[in-house]
Amino acid sequence: MESASSRSRNRRLEVRATAEDRQLIDRAVAASGTDLTGFVITHLRLAAQQVLANREEFRLDSEALQAWERINQRPARS
Repeated sequence: MESASSRSRNRRLEVRATAEDRQLIDRAVAASGTDLTGFVITHLRLAAQQVLANREEFRLDSEALQAWERINQRPARS
């Protein structure tokens, strides 16, 4: 999978933020050693992937999978 920085960035994304939010974001950008665009795109992509993963697939450990299978083997209720 290509990284966000290796793809051509040709679409503009604009957001409005409070002064406090912007200061916090700027501090995080500086701490991460990246630029604002890279920081924002990386974290927006991660958030988007998490939101979609919760709607498109889910993963269970073996114990939870066994419980899920027991529930699904029950007869349907009318």
